[in-house]
Amino acid sequence: MTAPTDSRLATAAALDAFAAWAIRTTATRDLSLTTAATLATLDRDGPQRLSELALHEGVTQPSMTALVSRLERDGLAARGADPSDGRAVVVSLTDAGREVLTARRSRRAARLAALLDRLGPDDRAAVEAAAGALTRLTAAVDPVRGDRS
Repeated sequence: MTAPTDSRLATAAALDAFAAWAIRTTATRDLSLTTAATLATLDRDGPQRLSELALHEGVTQPSMTALVSRLERDGLAARGADPSDGRAVVVSLTDAGREVLTARRSRRAARLAALLDRLGPDDRAAVEAAAGALTRLTAAVDPVRGDRS
C-alpha cells in the first residue's frame, strides 16, 4: 500500500468533515443513529441473528436486545426463531420499518439536494462527477470486516 499523499489526506479530511456535517445536519430526530443504522442493515442484508446484528452495529448483545425490543414494540422489526437453530433469534425488517427507512432516506436526500442547489454550476458538476467514484468506494468497503479487496 502506498503512503497517503498530502493531496489524498486533504481529500480524505474534506470527505470526513462533510460526512460528519451531513450526519449532524440531515439526521432527523425521529430515530437515533444506531436505530437507523440497524434498520438499514436489516434492509440491506436481510434477516440477521441478534448476535450478528450487535456485532455489525458495534454494540453489546444486551444493548441490541433492548433496541430490537423497541423496534418490535414500534412495529419496525420482528423477531423469529432461526430456522437453522431454534434457540437463536433472527431479526427482520417489517414493511413499516422499511417505510420509515425509505421516508428518512428521502428526507435526507432532499436536504442534500437543496444544499447542492446552493453551489455554482462548476462546483455542482464536480460533485456530480465524483458521485460515481464515491459510490464505488462505498461499495468496496465493508464496515465490519474492512476493505473487501
